[in-house]
Amino acid sequence: MWRADILLEAGEEVNVVIAAGGTGGHVYPAMALAEEFCSQDSRSMVTFVGTGRSLEHSILSQGDFTVVNIKAQGVVGRGCNRAIMALLLLPRAIWQALRLLRARGAQLVIVTGGYAAPPVMIAAWLLGLRRFILEPNAMPGLANRVTGPLAHRIFLAFESAKPYFNPSRAQVVGIPLRKSFVTQPLPPLPLKVHTLVIFGGSQGAQAINSAMMEALALSRPMRETLNVIHQTGQEDYERIRKAYKKRHLQATVSAFLFDMPTVLRKADLVIARAGAVTLAELAAYGKPSLLIPFPHATHQHQEKNARTREAANAAIVVPQAELTGHRLVDEIEHLMSHPDHLHSMARNSLAQRQTDAARIIVQECRRLCGSVSETV
Repeated sequence: MWRADILLEAGEEVNVVIAAGGTGGHVYPAMALAEEFCSQDSRSMVTFVGTGRSLEHSILSQGDFTVVNIKAQGVVGRGCNRAIMALLLLPRAIWQALRLLRARGAQLVIVTGGYAAPPVMIAAWLLGLRRFILEPNAMPGLANRVTGPLAHRIFLAFESAKPYFNPSRAQVVGIPLRKSFVTQPLPPLPLKVHTLVIFGGSQGAQAINSAMMEALALSRPMRETLNVIHQTGQEDYERIRKAYKKRHLQATVSAFLFDMPTVLRKADLVIARAGAVTLAELAAYGKPSLLIPFPHATHQHQEKNARTREAANAAIVVPQAELTGHRLVDEIEHLMSHPDHLHSMARNSLAQRQTDAARIIVQECRRLCGSVSETV
């Protein structure tokens, strides 16, 4: 194995490579870590490794980051032939990652899961770099579980994920949040449902979009009272935009919400999927929610995420199999007519707020980069 041990002095800049390809749930925590590295030392250089998906480019283009793509594909849930193809691509992806890490002079590598994580982690292991995993879900993804034994430290958002990793190297810290979520004063907790935000994840959710349109058609109080902000996803944008227009309903309809901090500050109630980042951002502002977990998420991790918030009485979980316009009307009108319940959910949501994860992770990464005592 090639060795490239690099000691990091206190206050010294660091070259970081973060593999964060896939969904917003992988990319946004990575952006939060990049912000924190640069905040602790403005000379630090962060390079993102992705898979070339347009969503990654759209999100990362908001910051002044270098993005390099490698050829990697997923294995789980993609069918036998596509899984075999993904495995055949792995050696090439590892070689690309090796070249990248050497070219960038990387001192440490962080992976957040997704297609790009395994080749980058393996390449960092071959080069003897310091290696870290961020696992944001209550049920860890396959990429992070497989590469876990190669990591010097695994940072977790949920205690329930700890048994899947070496307990001496796993640390529960929460989800890193972008600074825009933690530097502004907290908005007041909602006392009534006036602004409703519908957010089906970074790619939208057709089932949620359709149920919401049905609910608005059924409920006069919702039509006449609510200010609606609706993210549809790119593929469903035109259908939903036209549906609002046809029904003469007032709403702010977007394919993607880039400024989520501003949108969530306005929200009194949020209808959302249950990705780990979404839950962390809701808690950051103390927002009550109706959570509809994505039913096809690997190992049902969104269901597990959502149930943690339900157990804390911060959210109401509606499985997609039970999702209808009538069900949404029942839940939303109940909260509209029971402001005490809404406010209680908001307080419980705020109690889940964790805003220090990025600082803790970055400090621990820097500390371990200055140590030669831990090896894998």
